[in-house]
Amino acid sequence: MRRTWLILSALLLVLPVASSRSGAETAVGVAMDDFSYTDTSGEPANQTAAHERRLSAFMAALRRDISEGGRYRLVASAQDGAAFKVIGGIQKTSTLVQWAKVAVLDVGARKLLMDKLYTFRGDNDESWERAETFVSREVMAALATPAPVALAVFDFELEDATAASAGASATSDASYLAEVTSSVREALGQSGRYRLVDVGEANEQAVKAHALRDCAGCEAAIAQKLGADQSLIGVVRRVSRTEYTLGFQVRDARTGAVLARGDSGLRMGADYSWKRGAVRLVSDRLIESR
Repeated sequence: MRRTWLILSALLLVLPVASSRSGAETAVGVAMDDFSYTDTSGEPANQTAAHERRLSAFMAALRRDISEGGRYRLVASAQDGAAFKVIGGIQKTSTLVQWAKVAVLDVGARKLLMDKLYTFRGDNDESWERAETFVSREVMAALATPAPVALAVFDFELEDATAASAGASATSDASYLAEVTSSVREALGQSGRYRLVDVGEANEQAVKAHALRDCAGCEAAIAQKLGADQSLIGVVRRVSRTEYTLGFQVRDARTGAVLARGDSGLRMGADYSWKRGAVRLVSDRLIESR
């Protein structure tokens, strides 16, 4: 089974992005190759013909279940409009035990939506039918999972009302802001709701100057150029050396419309507490509220 999942990893790198569908074609495209089959049970009897027949029936039933109802349509590949790809393999390990490894890939996001190993007992028509029913239910659940939103999280910026001195203070501020940005990105990425887009290639002046908060929503267009669906900017506002507020804003990258925002209100704490406060704010207002 190891070989099958090395192939899975490679697929994530080489799968092309599915082309958009016309308005009349509303069913979501799903590509699915026949699963591989390996018999390592060591049984003396040659059961190749029976296994080929059962695997063929398994795949036919799985394709039928997925396409039933019209929500999904089976296509040959991503070039033919596949939004998802299903791949798998079955291995017989002993007389009574077989393993099935199944994965569902989001083609556009190049992300695994499901990667599971199942075991089923028996090697007859009935056991294969039971296995297909269970696998079908799991695959359908994975396909129904919303694709993560491509989000460009720009570096958090600082508004300082304390007229802090330059030098060492500016250096420590930059370090704390970097921790805030990194921690917020980690929380959003781990939520499963978002696919983070690399903003390292953004070279607009507002990005370089850390002044996106003052550019009248220009971050949305920048995010769209980077391939993101949405943009997020965040600001730490230092009121005093021990008081601060936090805020963030999310825009639709295509329209520039504000989709979400959050503000912490006045908080007490030293600079090192920015990170904890920012993660809590984003978690409360953006991740856990949806």
